[in-house]
Amino acid sequence: MENNYKSGFIAIIGRPNVGKSTFLNRVIGQKIAIMSDKPQTTRNKIQGVLTLDDAQMVFIDTPGIHKPKHRLGDFMMKIAENTLNEVDAILFMINAKEGYGKGDQFILDRLSKVNSPVFLIINKIDLIQPEKLLELIEQYKDKGNFEEIIPISALQGNNVTHLLEVLKGHLPEGPQYYPKDQITDHPERFIITELIREKVLQLTKEEVPHSIAVVMENLEKRDSDTIFIQATIITERKTQKGILIGKQGSMLKNIGKNARKDIESLLGSKVYLELWVKVKKDWRNKQSQLHEFGFRNDEY
Repeated sequence: MENNYKSGFIAIIGRPNVGKSTFLNRVIGQKIAIMSDKPQTTRNKIQGVLTLDDAQMVFIDTPGIHKPKHRLGDFMMKIAENTLNEVDAILFMINAKEGYGKGDQFILDRLSKVNSPVFLIINKIDLIQPEKLLELIEQYKDKGNFEEIIPISALQGNNVTHLLEVLKGHLPEGPQYYPKDQITDHPERFIITELIREKVLQLTKEEVPHSIAVVMENLEKRDSDTIFIQATIITERKTQKGILIGKQGSMLKNIGKNARKDIESLLGSKVYLELWVKVKKDWRNKQSQLHEFGFRNDEY
């Protein structure tokens, strides 16, 4: 390995729904973070690893920073804020179409206390006129001590290569933390449950809010080319259970069909997916159930 090999950890932070997961998936070249047009999609830190010939960048997609409304919200905020003190660079991402909002100031106040270089990333530039972009740059440039302001479109890939080059220039010399073919530090079981949760969010829209979790019950290889997966979708209310199952099981069947395609693509194998729905009242405020469903934080 070259003597001047660079490596480091980069946090992607921003209000909910600014395109953090879309950016991470674009950079890694494979879906590891779930995407939805609902805010608060990401709940755990998702680490994506990009290995180049002369550098390795470990991206951390944090939950969108917001004022928490329940214990799960507290958990998500602690993860996001702790991350800021552990990284070599921070990408503060905003949605070009929405512009400046109160939620941005909430984040900027927190960023003023960190030592890591902060890059302002204006995402979704494909949705606005060039003059609007100039206005945004003018509006934001004095709001924080930004190393650089970089406009991109994570969805279309505009300017993403340039951003990676800039980041590489700011990383310290260091080791290759992960093998070059590894793209995430999360186990496959976690990514599979996230892909199922993504389909729930996409298909139920406003009918089922973020009061769902997906728990893996069983994952086994039954024969040489089929993986058998059983998972349970947890929700807080009986009415939501009815929506998730749908008329004669139609919604659950649809969720399973769509999730199976992504899971097969992830595992490179044929998948048999069986889903159930269970009601666990007010689970987002119960510490024991948060732990049971995988939301763990040593400081929580």
